[in-house]
Amino acid sequence: MATDDLSRLTHWADGLLASMEPAARRQLAGEMARKLRDSQAGRIRTNIQPDGSPMTQRKPQPKLKKGRGRLRRKMFFKITSRTWLKASATQSQAVVEFVGTANRLATIHQYGLKDRIKGREIRYPTRKLLGITEQERDQLETTLLTHLTKGL
Repeated sequence: MATDDLSRLTHWADGLLASMEPAARRQLAGEMARKLRDSQAGRIRTNIQPDGSPMTQRKPQPKLKKGRGRLRRKMFFKITSRTWLKASATQSQAVVEFVGTANRLATIHQYGLKDRIKGREIRYPTRKLLGITEQERDQLETTLLTHLTKGL
């Protein structure tokens, strides 16, 4: 999703959010962050980038072929759990982020950086993990409208 779409949503909601109490804004931001986290985790588990294209396949893993048949694990399956992918909120922002060692791994893949593993330097292809899709933007708008109409 383009930054313009997100800023359009922000400008549209600014006036409505300014009239809310800080506690209500924090509650709304928390709800939005949790929904966004769940949506991001599901998309990452299916190895789909925010633009809808599939992620670059991982290289064949020799250890997975021994004794386990042709089992291929999905990339990023464990880091999408709530332990590593956190949603937090304040009265002014909603944040979805990777924490701990998952943050380092996600950053390397998000930007296609190099990493040193067992003395070898490996360059990873860019795989966009976090990003807002059109469906998620629509979901955030719906959540905002639902939350605002509850008080009426």
